[in-house]
Order: sequence, then structure tokens, then C-alpha cells
Amino acid sequence: MKLVYVFDAYCGWSHGFTATLREITRRHPDLPVEVVSGGLFTGGRRVPIREFGYVQGANAHIAEQTGATFGQAYERLIADGSFVMDSEAAARGVAAVRQVAPDRAAELATALQHAFYVDGLSLSEAATYRTVAQAAGLDADAVVAAFEEPEAQTAARADFRRAAQLGVSAFPTLLALDGEHVVPLALGHATADEVDRRLANLN
Repeated sequence: MKLVYVFDAYCGWSHGFTATLREITRRHPDLPVEVVSGGLFTGGRRVPIREFGYVQGANAHIAEQTGATFGQAYERLIADGSFVMDSEAAARGVAAVRQVAPDRAAELATALQHAFYVDGLSLSEAATYRTVAQAAGLDADAVVAAFEEPEAQTAARADFRRAAQLGVSAFPTLLALDGEHVVPLALGHATADEVDRRLANLN
């Protein structure tokens, strides 16, 4: 059995799920985690953040429900309103760190969300992946090269298809996958204890 974490790096609720994901992976080091990027902001949804008028209210709700923090640099991005969230670029970044450090995919996914939601860094910029890679002790040149190569875009689109095949249309979603058997463990928000209880029911 393995866990499948379907998220979007530009999804506030996925950022809110960080603590739960970290705790679950800590409690279950024997369970591999497949990290899949969703395509929340693609196509016509790639617009200046000011066009999503609900963002600040949603973030306050996420913080209240999950304890997640949003940094001042990120808040300045929201206040300016011109930043464009591009989930395909973010998925290329996820694919890049996953390629360089596949066993740390879940940890690095949360690090990318921290880079955006706390440090206010764009997930469309190679420099962000260099910063995250260096902080994680990875080969930063290798991560940046992986982000910039054409295969990263192919991997991003493959992730979007994988999410659809799994029937996931909302993020984050945590699944247990045992062969062809797929069991939802969390959708949007859940505590580590709640996920554990659902995992226990599978045994």
C-alpha cells in the first residue's frame, strides 16, 4: 500500500494540510508517498490574483481551521494583486524536485508551498527552486535544470492526467492506494489522527 497526495502548490487548503501531511509521513515512514500536482490555475484561470476576490477571506478561514500561517511577503503579493498563479509552472517545479529527490517528494512539496505562502516567492521562477533546493541540501543546479527542461512540462501534464484518472478534482486529497483499490483518507482538511483512524480501518 502507498499514499497518494494530490495537491496544488498554489492551493491555500493544500498549504493548510502541510502539518497533517508531515505528521502522517512521520508516523508512517514505511508508507511511500506519491505526490501528484493538480491543475487548479491553468488556462483561463491564470489571471492576476486580484480577480480572485475571495483569497484573503479564504486564507483567514484556512488559518483558523488548520493553524497555517501566511507570511508578510505573501500578503504583499495579495495586496498588490498583479501576481499570476500558474499551476503548470508550479507542477513543473514539483516534478523537478521529485526527479532529483524522489524519496523526499512530500517534504519538498510542502517546502514549495512555504516558499510561496510564507516567503512570497513565485513558483514560476527558477530562482525559487534554487532557493528551496539549497535549503533542503539538494543539488540546486540539478533541480533548476530539471525545472527548465521540456520534460518538466510533460511531467506536469502527466500529473494533471493522473489526478483526473484518480477521480480527484479538489485539493488537497490524500488517498490510500492498494493495487487497484483506492480509498480516500482526507479531502480538504483532516487531522493526522483522523487520517490514522481511516488507515487503521484498512487493515
